[in-house]
Order: sequence, then structure tokens, then C-alpha cells
Amino acid sequence: MAFAPRGFHFDLKSVLSDPNPHIDLDIPVYEETLQNFLKAVNNYKNKSIIAITDKRTKDAAEKKKLHDRAQKIEADISKCKVQEIELMATLEREQAERKDAEIAVTAFKRQITSLRERSATMQTQIDEYRALIVSLKTDKDKERSTLNTHASRVAPELHAYETLLACSIEGMEKEQLLISFRGVDISGPDREFSFILDVSCHDYKVVKTSPPLPSLPLLVDKLNVTQDIFTFIVQIRQEFHRMANGDEGVGV
Repeated sequence: MAFAPRGFHFDLKSVLSDPNPHIDLDIPVYEETLQNFLKAVNNYKNKSIIAITDKRTKDAAEKKKLHDRAQKIEADISKCKVQEIELMATLEREQAERKDAEIAVTAFKRQITSLRERSATMQTQIDEYRALIVSLKTDKDKERSTLNTHASRVAPELHAYETLLACSIEGMEKEQLLISFRGVDISGPDREFSFILDVSCHDYKVVKTSPPLPSLPLLVDKLNVTQDIFTFIVQIRQEFHRMANGDEGVGV
């Protein structure tokens, strides 16, 4: 509430000339004005207190809000730091894994290069072996043709020997001959007697006889001295005949 200033004027001369001089201070008006002023000051004080209280409340709320926000930011910062540490560890691990992978790839590349070189070498060897096989096959075909030619020439002679010696002669592997006799045992004409003769070297060897012959070593020694296979076959048959039929031994 606004108050307009009011001037206070009095005539001092007239006051002093009055037998009961006094000055009218207009106390009621003054008191009313004073009360109004005090009331206005009190209202202003209350409003100020309320404003200050409201401001303090708002400031406390804002301070709490800022404090909470700061705590949240600090929590986010701590979380980010933890994530950063984890990311750094992950990055270091990935870098180590990448390094290991690069080393492994380099090793694999060296192995692939080595395998390619070995493959090329093996392919060269395979080509050489194939060429050698073709050459050997050609030579073998030539040898077979030559052997067939000789066999066709020797076959009649072999048949004549088999008829004369009453035996069958069959070639085996490693330059061995299977010589079989039939009609040796009078009581069992179909019983077979045989022996395997090794002719791979200069000194002949008998690998096996069926049945065994006790006099075989003497006959083989004589064969290696005479080199007469025809007589040796005859003597073996005679020994089988003696064993089977109980005849007297044939002189060796």
C-alpha cells in the first residue's frame, strides 16, 4: 500500500502567542500511518520469508536433483570405465587372436606351398613311373611274345620229354619247375609223386619232394656235377618207384 507524503506546517508565532501553546501532532493519524507501515513491513517480511523459503525449497530440490544427476553421471562414468577396461581387454585378446591367426595362416601357406612342391615332385615321379611302366610293359610284351615264340617251338620237344620221362613239367615262379609223376605206385596208379626243382642258379636245388626222398642229397650233388637234368629226373622217378613198390634201390 503506497502512502503519499504529507507536509507538516505550523505557525510558530501564533503558537507562542497562545496562552496554552501546543502543537497538534495529529497522533491518531500518525499511529494509523505507523500501523499501516508496520503492517506493510510485516507483509513484506512474510512475503520475503515465504519467497526465501520457496527459493530454499526449490534450491534444495534442484541441488538434490543435481546431486542425483551427478551420482548418476558418476555411476555412468564408472560403468563406462568398466566397459572401457573390458573393451580394452577384448581388443587385446582379439589382437592376440588375430596375431595367432596370422601366424597360423602364414604356417598354413608355407605348408600349402610345401605340399604343392611335394605334389609337383610326386607328379613328376608319377609321370616317370608311368613312363617306366609303359616301357616295362612294352618290354614285357616283347618278352612274352619272344617267350611265346620259344614256347611254341619248345612245346613239342617238352611234350616228347614228358612222354619219355612219364612225367609232367610245369613252370612256377622264381625259376622253379614242378615235376610230377603218375603211374609210379603199382597199387595206386593215380597217386602223384612230385618234386620242385630250382634252376635259378648254376647249382640246382630241390625245394621240396612229395613224398620225401632219403637219397635226395646224393642225387642233387650228382646233378650239380653232371648238370644232366634228364638223368636226374629219371633217377628221381626210379627212387619214387622203389619207395612205393619196395624194389631195390637204384644206384646213384
